[in-house]
Amino acid sequence: MVTGAAAISQPGFQLTTNQKRGFLAAWGGWALDGMDSFIYALVLVPALVELLPASGIDPTPANVGAYGALLFALFLAGWGTSMIWGPIGDRIGRVRALMLTILCYSLFTFLCGLVANIWQLAVLRFLCGIGIGGEQPVGATYIAEEFDERTRKMGAGLMHTGYYFGFFFAAVANYFIGANYGWRWMFIFGGLPALMIFFIRYGVQESKKWQEKFGHAQEKRPTMAQAFGALFTPSYKRDTLVMSGLFLVSIIMLWAGSVYVPTAARQMAAAAGETVEANLARVATYASIVLAIATIIGCVLVPIIAERVGRRPTMALFMTILGVSAAIGFGYVFYQPGALNLFMVLTFFMGLGGANFAVYTVWLPELYATDCRASAIGFISSAGRFVGVALVILMFYGIPRYGSLGVPVALVALTFVFGLLLLPFARETKGQLLPA
Repeated sequence: MVTGAAAISQPGFQLTTNQKRGFLAAWGGWALDGMDSFIYALVLVPALVELLPASGIDPTPANVGAYGALLFALFLAGWGTSMIWGPIGDRIGRVRALMLTILCYSLFTFLCGLVANIWQLAVLRFLCGIGIGGEQPVGATYIAEEFDERTRKMGAGLMHTGYYFGFFFAAVANYFIGANYGWRWMFIFGGLPALMIFFIRYGVQESKKWQEKFGHAQEKRPTMAQAFGALFTPSYKRDTLVMSGLFLVSIIMLWAGSVYVPTAARQMAAAAGETVEANLARVATYASIVLAIATIIGCVLVPIIAERVGRRPTMALFMTILGVSAAIGFGYVFYQPGALNLFMVLTFFMGLGGANFAVYTVWLPELYATDCRASAIGFISSAGRFVGVALVILMFYGIPRYGSLGVPVALVALTFVFGLLLLPFARETKGQLLPA
């Protein structure tokens, strides 16, 4: 498979030096974002088994699942707060905002490796969420504005593969670092993305559209309040509300399906009799690799399918694949003895359906103009996470009630139906030019 800058440098996709560097910056930042966010999913069990007793809590499987859900909720709250990066990016430019988001999540991930109890970890995961949530909207905005009409859609789809290459990087790191040196070193390793700031600072210029509109006239740049306020004017209000609702459904399904895959695979292996910690860590790694590869395949397919059939049908397809596979995988297969291999098959489809997020990377920039584009993507990709927090907290209570994570996750996965009901109200942008 050809991915990244190599793919969009193929015949018919001639890029300038800055487009290549900008793509690598956006893709690399999103990849390191994915690595950072998935590190926690991989080390959830060993980290909480150590930290819960230090916090006066019995580390039973139910408590590990429940407090894991609570920390996921705090991470989502931090990600929701990250909508501030959109107006920042509209005000100071995409490149400088991108550097700040990477610095934020790198620092706080590193500090996660030094915590003494679960409450310190909770605070740091909230702060990590603020940084991680800001990279994608800023990077997606940059790709849309720097590339031309012929390359930006494929660039958007390929950029989104970065997040799931990050899953792969985290899984490989867990295989060698987590399995041998423990969960703390995984978080310390997660601080390395800060090194990318030097490449961005000295190698990447601001996007063409932003420079053309604001680069030489600072007084014309929108204030943060103006950029954010534009989202709720008559021109954009419907798009903002509908797309926020759709993204909320995607977020709920992500945290119902993909994020719990390593924990579910690990628990299934333990139920089958595996007791060696290193082997359990590797089972979680295998599941993560399957998930990542499938989602990368989906992200490559998204711009192709979206150009053929439109944004709305493409979103419906990928949402359905994720929702159905997660509901069956967690609601039925998770409870079947010796069914780990079948769960891995469904994990592939969960990963494929998880590429629905790449549809937003293609779709959202086409709905908004340059003066509020980053604010729009930031708000839409973050606001729904606050509602997601409430639903994840419900899982905090639901997991102990059922004694496992299977049924609660399966029920939440069924929210894809609400996404299908909302899609007819979304504005189709197939064949339209990126607004100036």
